[in-house]
Amino acid sequence: MSEILHELLRVSEKAANIARACRQQEALFQLLIEEKKEGERNKKFTVDFKTLADVLVQEVIKQNMENKFPGLEKNIFGEESNEFTNDLGEKIIVRLCSTKEETAELLSKVLNGNRLASEALAKVVHQDVAFSDPTLDSTEISIPQDTLGIWVDPIDSTYQYIKGSTDIQPNQGIFPSGLQCVTILIGVYDKQTGVPVMGVINQPFVSQDPNTLRWKGRCHWGLSYMGTNIHSLQPDISKGNSQDTQEDSSSSEAGISRPFSAIISTSEKESVKAALARVCGSSIFRAAGAGYKSLCVVQGLADVYIFSEDTTFKWDSCAAHAILRAMGGGMVDLKECLERNPETGLDLPQLLYHMENEGATGVDRWANRGGLIAYRCRKRLEAFLSLLVPNLKTQM
Repeated sequence: MSEILHELLRVSEKAANIARACRQQEALFQLLIEEKKEGERNKKFTVDFKTLADVLVQEVIKQNMENKFPGLEKNIFGEESNEFTNDLGEKIIVRLCSTKEETAELLSKVLNGNRLASEALAKVVHQDVAFSDPTLDSTEISIPQDTLGIWVDPIDSTYQYIKGSTDIQPNQGIFPSGLQCVTILIGVYDKQTGVPVMGVINQPFVSQDPNTLRWKGRCHWGLSYMGTNIHSLQPDISKGNSQDTQEDSSSSEAGISRPFSAIISTSEKESVKAALARVCGSSIFRAAGAGYKSLCVVQGLADVYIFSEDTTFKWDSCAAHAILRAMGGGMVDLKECLERNPETGLDLPQLLYHMENEGATGVDRWANRGGLIAYRCRKRLEAFLSLLVPNLKTQM
C-alpha cells in the first residue's frame, strides 16, 4: 500500500472536518475571512479572499505529513500564505501547535480574543481521523518519498465556500454553484519529470441531513505510478500498459456517435463558447471551481473540462490530473493542442508540475498559462479536438 497516499486521504478528511466546522455558525465564519494581499491574488477576481479555514487546512496537511514523513514538508506547496492580521494590526503566522491548548491560544490572537471560537477550531484541528479504503489497502506499492512534490489547494472555490449556498439544484448531476462546488485538492508529482502520480479530491459538502443540517462529504483518489493505475471509482487494478487497457475497455465511451459534453467556467470567452456550441450543442455545463469542474470529468458527468484563460494554477489541476491519469485520461495545455498537428503523431501536451513559468512573478509563476482541457478518455478527446480546433480557429 502507498503509505503516503493513505496518509493524504486521512489528512484530507481531517481538512474536510475543519471546512465543515468553520461553516457551522455564520457569525463565527465571518470572523475568519481576510482579503488577500496583491501578490497572492488571482487576477481573475477583483477581490480575492482567504479564510482561516483555508490556512488551517493547509497547515494541518503540511504538519501531519511532516509528522508521518519527516522531511516531506519542504516539498509541500500551497496556495495560501499563512500570515493573518488581526484588528490590532498584529501579524500572526498561523500554524499547527503541538497541543490543542497552544493552537487555541494562537487562534485566539487571530480571532481577536474570541476564546469560544478558538477552542472549537483547535478541537477540530487536533481531532484524529481514521480512513480506510479496501481498494487502496490491498495495493502494495512503494514510492520513494524524496522524489515527490505536493501541491495543495486547501479550499478550492473559496467564493462558494464564503457564500455558502445550500439550495442550488444540479443540472444532470452538475452543480453550477453552491457548497457542493467546494473541494480540497492534494496532488503529488514527480519532482524530476513533473508528471502527476497521486491525487486526492475531497468534497466536504456533498449531502446535508435535513434534520441536523450537518454535511457529509466524499473523497476521490487515484494513483498512477510505474505501470500501476488504481482509483477510487473502479476497484479493479490495472497493470502493464494500463492506459491502453482502460481505453480499449471503454471503446463505447470513445465512440464519436455519442454527443460530446463539456463543462466550462462562467467567465469563459465568448469565442470558446461559440465553438463549443457547434461541437456540443446544448450539452455545455457551467460550474464554479476548477477542482469541481475537473471532478465532474473524473465522475463521467462531462467528457471534458475546458478553460482558455491562464488563471488556473498547479494546485488547481495536479490532483485531478493524477486521478485522470489513473483512469486512462489526463489534462493537457489547450493552446498547445490548438497548435498541434495530430497527423504528425505528436504526444498530447500534458500539463507538468515541477517548473515555474519564465519571467512570471507572484502566483503567476505557477499558472497554467496555455489554459487546459481535462479528459477521461484519450480517443474521445482526439475526436473532440478534431471537431473543436477548426471551429475555434475560425473564432479566434
